[in-house]
Amino acid sequence: MKSIRELYRIGTGPSSSHTMGPRKAAEQFLARHPEAKSFEVTLYGSLAATGKGHMTDVAILDVLQPHAPVEIVWKPHVFFPFHPNGMTFKAFDGNGKKTDEWTVFSIGGGALAEEGHPQGSTPDIYEMNTMSRILYWCEHTGRSYWEYVEQCEGKEIWDYLAEVWETMKAAILRGLDAEGVLPGPLNLRRKASAYYIKAKGFKDSLRSRGLVFAYALAVSEENASGGKIVTAPTCGACGVVPAVLYHLQKTREFSDARILRALATAGLVGNIVKHNASISGAEAGCQAEVGVACSMAAAAASQLFGGSPAQIEYAAEMGLEHHLGMTCDPVCGLVQIPCIERNAYAAARALDANTYSAFTDGHHRVSFDRVVEVMKETGHDLPSLYKETSEGGLAKDYHPMAIDN
Repeated sequence: MKSIRELYRIGTGPSSSHTMGPRKAAEQFLARHPEAKSFEVTLYGSLAATGKGHMTDVAILDVLQPHAPVEIVWKPHVFFPFHPNGMTFKAFDGNGKKTDEWTVFSIGGGALAEEGHPQGSTPDIYEMNTMSRILYWCEHTGRSYWEYVEQCEGKEIWDYLAEVWETMKAAILRGLDAEGVLPGPLNLRRKASAYYIKAKGFKDSLRSRGLVFAYALAVSEENASGGKIVTAPTCGACGVVPAVLYHLQKTREFSDARILRALATAGLVGNIVKHNASISGAEAGCQAEVGVACSMAAAAASQLFGGSPAQIEYAAEMGLEHHLGMTCDPVCGLVQIPCIERNAYAAARALDANTYSAFTDGHHRVSFDRVVEVMKETGHDLPSLYKETSEGGLAKDYHPMAIDN
């Protein structure tokens, strides 16, 4: 498995696969051909189907257009076998002759792959890449998941996770303070600040749940506005982990050091899914994004509350298991409906998974690794119209032009 730096990427929304990945690809192609007199970029499958709502074209044009004219070609019904987020870059000289062509895939979380091989990523640094093996290691060494992360990543990982945590907290605070309407034709009003104020008026459990909702909404709304966030594991699911950890730190006074260890454990959980299945909504549906985020947050919460390695694994398993089959059907191709609400619900569900696990001894029938395997199979079986194409499900009856008119 790769470093969790590959999972926790600091960047701008609204989509890691549709915005961050294409921007990175455009930067790499421009670096190869600074002399090009024009470019052509063809977007395929999910990138083309929801690219305008996800600002894919804007991300590419921002990089290439200052240097040379760019033509964007949209082919939403052409899917490559390797991954639905395909794109082809072409460079031309002054005579209009093609000088190079590059097909690359945005595979989720801002990562790229070419012909099945990851591009520009760190080397494999984790020898164990299944939860069962790591759980066995924890139980037989007396160590925890975060200690395995430190062993593989080195102590410098804590400096990076500190930056991740500061970015997450800043996104929450900006989101709680912001008001108004989110970009796009849906004219969706921001809700985080209102939820935060209303939650303060309740007592005990209702206040707690309302605040968790508010924190998740704050980050997700920042993402939808193109703000600075952290993929956890993606932009579309970036509100879940910060909401849970921020709420627990505020209410239980956990130190930053303990929060960073929880982030390490959450990152390890997400890394296992990324390595063995997918974190791409275009490839496996929203179960791969919000479902994985819930699993990560549940594991982090369990660790903070003193869960055993088995209880942490169980919390992570429940967080993902109960999102199996969730479709990715963003209305108008925007990371807003149902994405933002799903972040809030998943944050609450992560805390519930921790509570349920804490009542047990951690032993259960269906392992986390088995759920990851089933998620991959389920994602493969889902029709493409339910995987970030905005052609089915909740998105089927909504079109940007119709709303604008």
